[in-house]
Amino acid sequence: MYDLVIYNGLIVTTSHISPVDTWIGITGDKIVTIQSGKPPKDVGKRYIDAKGGYITPGGIDTHVHLQQLQVAPGEDTGDTFESGTRSATAGGTTTIIAFANQQRHDESLYPLVEEYHRRAAANGTWCDYGFHMILTNPTKKILDEELPVLFEKEGISSIKVYMTYEARRVGDRDMLEIMLRTRKLGMTLMIHAENDDMVQLVIDHLKENDLTEPHHHAIARTPLAEVEATNRAICLSNLVSSPILIVHVSSSAAMSRIRTAQNDLQPIFAETCPQYLLMLAEAMQPSGHGCGCSHGTEKTENKSFEGAKLICSPPLRESKDDLDAVWKGMINGTVTTFSSDHCPSAFDHPMGKKKGLQGGKADFTKVPNGLPGVETRLPLLMTYGVERQRISVQRFVEVTSTQPAHLYGLQHRKGAIAVGMDADIVIWYPPGEVKHDITNDNLHHSIDYTPFEGFEVSNWPRDNGGLVGRAGLGTYVKRIKGTVGHESRGETHLERITRMARA
Repeated sequence: MYDLVIYNGLIVTTSHISPVDTWIGITGDKIVTIQSGKPPKDVGKRYIDAKGGYITPGGIDTHVHLQQLQVAPGEDTGDTFESGTRSATAGGTTTIIAFANQQRHDESLYPLVEEYHRRAAANGTWCDYGFHMILTNPTKKILDEELPVLFEKEGISSIKVYMTYEARRVGDRDMLEIMLRTRKLGMTLMIHAENDDMVQLVIDHLKENDLTEPHHHAIARTPLAEVEATNRAICLSNLVSSPILIVHVSSSAAMSRIRTAQNDLQPIFAETCPQYLLMLAEAMQPSGHGCGCSHGTEKTENKSFEGAKLICSPPLRESKDDLDAVWKGMINGTVTTFSSDHCPSAFDHPMGKKKGLQGGKADFTKVPNGLPGVETRLPLLMTYGVERQRISVQRFVEVTSTQPAHLYGLQHRKGAIAVGMDADIVIWYPPGEVKHDITNDNLHHSIDYTPFEGFEVSNWPRDNGGLVGRAGLGTYVKRIKGTVGHESRGETHLERITRMARA
């Protein structure tokens, strides 16, 4: 007797779509059988008829910012772990990995991890979760003593570093030291690649000319800054033969540089997000009506400030060529993982996006970076990728679940519908049954707008918008060594230089 039987659906893996006469038996939180034919009437306590729709593994969103420590008390206008995971679950995401953020003055990572565990457990989570570690002060003690312990005992198998933002960026030498450790341990290294000096130079010139409206943010963070930092990160990686993941790739130039490295069999991987597939910087212009959102607009003195809702980094790009290049990377395999970069701030709040609007004067440099998107990620890619025939549904599963699981050490439990795996399953409507516009009123986050207001979607996870469960059902997942990029790679370029010098 199974607790749940799911039948009459198309079970999707990265390489196969099963016929509809295949059923899944679930006991507890595990898949215990997958069988052909119609399920007997007496084998399940409960049955779900998928009605011919796709059945996919639960989404894994590996780029989610929730309750980060650098935000001062009273100034955090984003999602909590409870509201963020509620929103994730409603959109078909059953596992998120959030960030535990080291600040410059933190000399140990242990208290930070303990605090993030406390924050996540405070009100409970709707879905399973894990942590990445953001490093800003990579001391020798942290690199040599604490990282191995966090990996082994806490299952934290990934690090993120920034090449931009004064409070977070690390220099090239520190990055090399981090790469040496992540390569040795088999950890995934995520890199936010933008050249901070280039960005700051442009910002200073814009300020001198009083060009500080929200749409100027996209100009300030030029694609040149992204491709330069991407190229530099790849060169650093080559020196020590360390796998790296360039996160939220947004431009044609950066995507092309990554593709070239991959063609040379270098262990360079790419992540992108919905906004870089679907939105251009023109939406931030006063004439572009922002993102079409109505939430919070009635109190905005400066209507051109609506574009602040779309401020994120890297920014929305100005050329359709960039959108096309990111889609191409999604189609041809350059993109390894598709995340939301859910990093929201309320719009109509003095500590939220309106922090950049003082006395009716806009200053994009004071607007918090980031967009909400954890709930809309999967429906948008299903609609604009699968159902508009840009990508196959197998590729959808690959970038939203299977490859993230293998990249981040979740492959022992997540990322596939198979016997022994967690029963994290999303059932979609059959094609043609759903057609509606995204509205913030129908989402489950705690943010007062969505950048995708008005976007049409033609599918959504079933069962009350996908909202199944309650706070407290989610658990912390200890991760293991991933299987993407961590294969034995032999002698590094650095070791070869040393050997030749000795000779």
